[in-house]
Amino acid sequence: MHGTLLLARAEISRLRRNKRYLITTLALPIVLYLLIGTRAKDTVYGVDFAAYYMVAMATFGSFSGALMNNSVRIAQERKEGWIRQLRLTSLPPNAYVIAKLLAAMAITIPSVAIVLLLGRSVGHVHMPIGSWISIALVVWLGALTFAALAVAIGYRFQPDQVQPIAMLIYFVFIILGGVFFPLGGLIQKIGEFTPTYEAVKISTDLVGGASVPAGLVAGMVVWLAIFIGFATLSVRATAETV
Repeated sequence: MHGTLLLARAEISRLRRNKRYLITTLALPIVLYLLIGTRAKDTVYGVDFAAYYMVAMATFGSFSGALMNNSVRIAQERKEGWIRQLRLTSLPPNAYVIAKLLAAMAITIPSVAIVLLLGRSVGHVHMPIGSWISIALVVWLGALTFAALAVAIGYRFQPDQVQPIAMLIYFVFIILGGVFFPLGGLIQKIGEFTPTYEAVKISTDLVGGASVPAGLVAGMVVWLAIFIGFATLSVRATAETV
């Protein structure tokens, strides 16, 4: 386990120097929140727009960091033979995947924390401390779903295929999840089955002090199980070739 943690720490250090990570995971959600989230005065999902956009941008940044950066990197390292080299060491067979998941969860923390702090200081979002902690945990743990998806895509496809595939899947989830803008009508009905919508809706329910439907929590758990299943199948399918 010690070796796995060292590998995860090395991955975190590398990601901290990655400009793409800094832009998509930190800079973009912050800029969007400051430009849009603090200006509109509408009510969305029963809460002020500033509160809705706060949880939406926290979701956007954390989920993007978990999926986009990891999937491309995994595919590239698989092509270069890095995963094969790690298998020749004394590390456990699953050390690489676990290290990637741990790193993905670690690098999402700044994005979630900064956007929530902006919501409190700039967006004037007020709620009990327990609600702040619960929202941070929902968004942070939700990112694990997309970290698992990154493993599935990164192991399954070549580096030049991964980025467009991951981007297409991610933006479908983002749009249908009502992250960039709230949805209504049939599109919202469809989007209610996405993990992005579930994370945003659970968080806005917590902001408004409403009870969180058990179906939303169950939905996020189901998506996590699905993507972990995909990741497991992808890793096993390429076990002899990487």
